[in-house]
Amino acid sequence: MLVEQTFVGDGASGRNGGFLSSSLTHGETNGDYYFPGEKDRLDELGQQNLKEYIESLNRYGIDADYENVGVTSVATNDAMAAQLRKQYEAEKAAGRDVVWFDREAMQREVKSPTYMAGLWRRGDHDGVIHPGRLCWGLKKTILSLGVRIFEGTPVKDLKPDGDGMRTVCDGGTVRSDKVLMATNGFRSPLSQIRKSVIPVWDYQLATEPLSEEQLEAIGWGKTRHALSNEANMFHYYRMTSDNRITWGGGGTVCYFYGSRTDQGVADDRARFEQLSREFLETFPQLEGVKFTHRWSGIIASSTRFCMVPGTAFNGRVSWAVGYTGLGVGATRFGARVGLELLGYQPSDILDMLFVKKKAMNWVPEPLRWIGVTLTRHALIKADANGGKRGLWLKLLDFFHMGFAC
Repeated sequence: MLVEQTFVGDGASGRNGGFLSSSLTHGETNGDYYFPGEKDRLDELGQQNLKEYIESLNRYGIDADYENVGVTSVATNDAMAAQLRKQYEAEKAAGRDVVWFDREAMQREVKSPTYMAGLWRRGDHDGVIHPGRLCWGLKKTILSLGVRIFEGTPVKDLKPDGDGMRTVCDGGTVRSDKVLMATNGFRSPLSQIRKSVIPVWDYQLATEPLSEEQLEAIGWGKTRHALSNEANMFHYYRMTSDNRITWGGGGTVCYFYGSRTDQGVADDRARFEQLSREFLETFPQLEGVKFTHRWSGIIASSTRFCMVPGTAFNGRVSWAVGYTGLGVGATRFGARVGLELLGYQPSDILDMLFVKKKAMNWVPEPLRWIGVTLTRHALIKADANGGKRGLWLKLLDFFHMGFAC
């Protein structure tokens, strides 16, 4: 039985960036930082997870507009280019399928006056996907397998019930042996989950379908790279199957005091206007293009910037929340971890630091807002200074509290 507060596909499930990545830790560097010694195993599990992900789409006939285009990082200043080059050399030496683009080569791939270099990671199954179509396909599939879905049914409370659990919902009560929570950035009835993640807002735009002339002007329609720039406050953007560009992230990403999730911050017009300006700085040749869609959603940010699993009620309730980025693929693995924690086919994964190591909880307000805001401004300043991290970021790094991607 699936109990859903609103509808399947709401929130980050159906309105994410659509990047399908094998990373389980929001980037290899972040994984090394928080889970030393587990790099190879996490990489292996991530590749296995994505392989099985694509196999499931094929098995159940889910058409999610999957494109196996890899991921391409672009540099917009000399420091980024140097950092990308180091990454390329290290990954090439490790046998990864990577391609280096200098400025001229990158311009042949995608034409932007801001691009100075690029690194194309094209191996395995990484690419892009239509998150809405994915959710609709998964819903149809699980219904065909006998799962009952109750949409528009908020969960109010969880309580022990003999050897099982009693889930109190609007309009009824569910009695079950075990419960897998999947609230992520939305408010959970369990305080352990509420302390481990905060809702960080991200905003996106989508253009109208580009004409042949517009596609030629940017050269992107031929390569269809999934792009992001190598910055702390990075933009991520891609082509859709009908040749729109979706554009999100950058300096618009923000946490609001008191963990606000209301409509007033969801439809913040100033942030959408900022996104449009930043888009045209990247692609000035598309001046006059219309943005036909805008949306926003909450990222469930943990203090380690990747998944945080846990259990309660003597192992009868589990969760895996905190997909701070690249969660389209990682959520599938999180579901596996959550099920193993409930006792379903447990494996040696449960002995890994990735699962056993406790994440630091977020501090209460107003310290939470002050800390997140200071960090956000410090990251923006570091981007403006060629990536050089200031005293505040160095302090966070010292205590292993910094964003290490």
